[in-house]
Formats: sequence, C-alpha cells, structure tokens
Amino acid sequence: MMRVLGIESSCDETAAAVVTERGEVIADVVASQIAVHAPYGGVVPELASRAHVTNVVPVIEAALAQAGGIETIDAVAVTNGPGLVGALLVGLSAAKGIAFARGLPIVGVDHLIGHLFAVYLTRDDAPAPAPELPYVALLVSGGHTAIYEVTAPGEAHILGQTRDDAAGEAFDKV
Repeated sequence: MMRVLGIESSCDETAAAVVTERGEVIADVVASQIAVHAPYGGVVPELASRAHVTNVVPVIEAALAQAGGIETIDAVAVTNGPGLVGALLVGLSAAKGIAFARGLPIVGVDHLIGHLFAVYLTRDDAPAPAPELPYVALLVSGGHTAIYEVTAPGEAHILGQTRDDAAGEAFDKV
C-alpha cells in the first residue's frame, strides 16, 4: 500500500503526516507558532519562516518515526501555495531534498484544496463519513474565505470568494 509523506508550511504551523493511498493517517505531527506571533497580534512572515527552519526537520523526523521510518515512504507531497512565500520555501526545500535523496516522486498540493479534501482522511481504520457528492463547502482559512462546490474526489470549483477581507484571518486572531 502506498504511503505519502505530506509536508505543510504555508503559514504559521509546521506539519508533517504520513497518509496511505486510502486516506488513512498513519502519523501526524504539528509544531505551532502561536506563542511566537501572539505578542504581535497576528502572524509576522519573517518570524514564521525562521520558525519553520527550526521546526521542519524535527517535525518530519517525528512523523517518519511514528510511521516506521523513511523506508516506508513511496512519495512526497508538499504545500505549494497559497501562503507566505518564505514559509512555503522552507517546506518545499525540505520536500525536494527528501524526494531527490530517496528517488521519490514529489507532488505539489494547493493548501486550500487540501482543506476541502481533508474530510476524506481516516484514523485507525475507522471509515470517515464522507460527504455525499456534490456538496458545497465554506472554506475559512487565514487570508482566505471562499465557497466551493466539490463535485468529485479531487475536483472542486470556486463559487465565490472575498476580495478585500478574510473571515479566516479574523477567526485566527480570536
């Protein structure tokens, strides 16, 4: 069964997970930066990037240890946007290094689309109650607020979005 190492660093959390082709989460580790940014009332991009540099290797190592080692990985997936440029580059660099060193395929993942399809992930072989297709999803994440129509696994179409403000940003600050 295929196992994919996923790496996420689009904003202020460094995360790594190992997921099977069936969507079963084998391991997941997150390093939060809430304490780093709290004094400023929001995410400071330069501080976020520096924290990712510090956290990315330990987070990936911990996820791989939970999953049984890097030898069990068949591919690497990494957030390629949208997000903070410096933060994204940290995750992308780590993912490219692992993929190159191990001769593994690498796949870029849109951060927002990842949110929409996370509902299909499972833990401990417990089936996730997958929504009936098609469905409409409200996505509120950081600087993004949008409504999507999800028509099939892997297929989503934006129905509308904000242009000047984001409920996700307000939500993150509460």
